[in-house]
Amino acid sequence: MKYFMAFIMLFASTNDPITKIANANKLKREAQLAYESENYKQAIKAYLQLIDSLQVDDDVAQMNLANAAYMVGYGDGDFGKLDQLSSTSETLDSSAMQGEDVDFQYANIAIDKYTQLTEASKKHLASNAYNQLGIISVKKGEQSQKERKIFLETALSQFKQALIKNNTNENARYNYELLKKYLKQQEEQEQDDQNKDDKDQNEEQQEQDKKDQEQQEQDQKDQQDQKQQEKEQQQEEKQEDGEKKEDKDGEQQEQEQNEQEQGEQEEDPLEKLKEKLKEMNIPLEKAKMILEAMKNQEVQYIQQMKRKASKPQKTSEKDW
Repeated sequence: MKYFMAFIMLFASTNDPITKIANANKLKREAQLAYESENYKQAIKAYLQLIDSLQVDDDVAQMNLANAAYMVGYGDGDFGKLDQLSSTSETLDSSAMQGEDVDFQYANIAIDKYTQLTEASKKHLASNAYNQLGIISVKKGEQSQKERKIFLETALSQFKQALIKNNTNENARYNYELLKKYLKQQEEQEQDDQNKDDKDQNEEQQEQDKKDQEQQEQDQKDQQDQKQQEKEQQQEEKQEDGEKKEDKDGEQQEQEQNEQEQGEQEEDPLEKLKEKLKEMNIPLEKAKMILEAMKNQEVQYIQQMKRKASKPQKTSEKDW
């Protein structure tokens, strides 16, 4: 019974409007004091109790909560205005690129509260919320090189929305102009790099085309030289074949001539004589008679020579 009564009294105190207002004012003072003294974690704790637990609808308190969470989450010493943007990724801190300097728990609180404040009825608060979201997008771009351009373009759009909400927001104007100029320079640099790459590629392609052309011409020349050599070789072979054929024909003709001469030498003398008598228009019978007479004369001549040889020869020498 005793504990039940204590619970009833506690419930009644938390739901009592006067008590709720008193607690809210107390938390607001604590949070404001912690915020001004840059005790941001204590301020965040008090503002979260004020806004989430007591459900106090206070845009200024929510802005302070978002700013405190931003300061803790991103370890930044200031907010509202960008520093000079790094022109190349080489100037970025490697630890920042890996996200080591970002406390994501508080960073997410900041993003959530700034996003809610973009719909605030007070235009300067909505403008500041857009401006801070733009700064966070820039920081995300520094942490992710692959998505850097996307984050920077998002940031440019958020700075523009900040100016739409409040065109007197000089921080947003400065950030917008700085980022716009930076993106333009980057675009021109990328275009120059692309043109340089294209030029290098064209030069490489031209050089390669030149080499290919020279190689093609050399191949054609080699083919022509080879054809010429083959043609000359064929002509030489043809000439050699002709000479061999001429030699062979000469040898064959000489052989035939020799055979003919040999045949003529081996021909029967009687036949030759017949041919000769035929040419002289002497009849064969008459020729036989002439031959017979010549033969008889030859026989007589031989016999006479034998008789003369058988008679002793006279000598003037005395036979002693």
